[in-house]
Amino acid sequence: MAERMLQFVRVAQRTPDKRAATARRTDFNEIYAPFDPKQAATQASRCSQCGVPFCSVHCPLSNNIPDWLKLTAEGRMEEAYEVASATNTFPEICGRICPQDRLCEGNCVIEKGFESVTIGAVERHIVETAFANDWVKPPAPRSENGMSVGIVGAGPGGLAAAEWLRRKGYDVHVYDRYDRVGGLLIYGIPGFKLEKQVVLRRWKLFEDAGIHFHMNVAVGRDIGLAELRARHSAVLIATGVYKARDMSAPGSGLAGIVPALDYLTASNRIGLGDSVPAYTDGTLDASGKDVVVIGGGDTAMDCVRTAVRQGAASVSCLYRRDKANMPGSMREVANAEEEGVRFIWLSAPEAFLGDEHVTAVRAAKMRLGLADASGRQSVEEVPGASFTVKADLVIKALGFDPEDLPRAFNEPELAVSRWGTLSIDRRSFMTALPGVFAAGDIVRGASLVVWAIRDGRDAAAAMHRYITNQQAAPLAAAAE
Repeated sequence: MAERMLQFVRVAQRTPDKRAATARRTDFNEIYAPFDPKQAATQASRCSQCGVPFCSVHCPLSNNIPDWLKLTAEGRMEEAYEVASATNTFPEICGRICPQDRLCEGNCVIEKGFESVTIGAVERHIVETAFANDWVKPPAPRSENGMSVGIVGAGPGGLAAAEWLRRKGYDVHVYDRYDRVGGLLIYGIPGFKLEKQVVLRRWKLFEDAGIHFHMNVAVGRDIGLAELRARHSAVLIATGVYKARDMSAPGSGLAGIVPALDYLTASNRIGLGDSVPAYTDGTLDASGKDVVVIGGGDTAMDCVRTAVRQGAASVSCLYRRDKANMPGSMREVANAEEEGVRFIWLSAPEAFLGDEHVTAVRAAKMRLGLADASGRQSVEEVPGASFTVKADLVIKALGFDPEDLPRAFNEPELAVSRWGTLSIDRRSFMTALPGVFAAGDIVRGASLVVWAIRDGRDAAAAMHRYITNQQAAPLAAAAE
């Protein structure tokens, strides 16, 4: 039976059931249960169907959220999937890992106290229903156009571009230095947020669509960018950013201090059944250790929650600002607190203690100062207020910077910004090299998966326009 809309006045917000912290601390399975069809329809019916849907306005993909909520409430699930997938290459992934509290749900017009619609959970329900009913098909083109494109990077941005271009009939080749498709979706994000089978089944669909994946191929090492340009009508660089930011402090070279991505990659590889010597010998295994994570973003939250599941003796998170100014998702912070993570707010590391291996972190107490030009409060050290935190393993989650791609690709003509990201024409997505485009974090800087998807699709459309114009130019010249 179809649900009526605008039910937020009588139906309370209800998120999917969440596994108890005591149970979820012991494994890497996703922590939220799926909605059953009745729950999903009821929660979708809370949508107010407002004239200006701020949920869509604040979604980087401009998803038609009110439309697929209404279709879900009416039980028209296949249509709901068609609407959801029309603007999003990976709705099942965004439904799981997008920070909805900062994007769509955080901008829902339903007043606080009534609480927003559970958009992410309904989105996940729609796509899982579609997979269960075999409605999700490979992105097949209507006809082949006889031209090929190359994509460097099999992360969300590169894959979004690959799907869009395949639908247009291109012969799509994706090159990636890793052994599995997905980038950070596979090796960076833990399974308790995104089970790996969710990503791997999309890989299978893309292969069934005829997209060619060249894994364990590093551009600049195994193949040159010049060769890719010769092979393909256009090339997209969507490598993401993986270079860990660091901090200089006394003792920073001690053993037991590791970058966040090294730690998360080792954990995810173990979950996938790989052999990881640095995990086996204990270097990247938190079991039985006092763990300190430095940072306040979503990567830091992934690290603290992974350490809990590995059986750490204690897990602490040092962040130099307070909870209200933390850049990570508040939902993730709450989950971490439930699982036993200790947050030490307004604290910044000033030294790492130990002889050869780290034994503690000495931190300075901080306080918030005046707001800067962006409106965010500055931080300043409280004199004489240092303290120490015991640590056998310190994980630096300080963010990511781009690698030096002009040097790595042996293409000095690739222009970069002052931040080291690739410079592009913002309208055409083209770099300084004709026919070479770039999108995602390698242009934007470290950002959200949903933005990478948006950039990948927009860049694919720009590549199509470029190739079409290149093909038309000789014909126009001959006609003259």
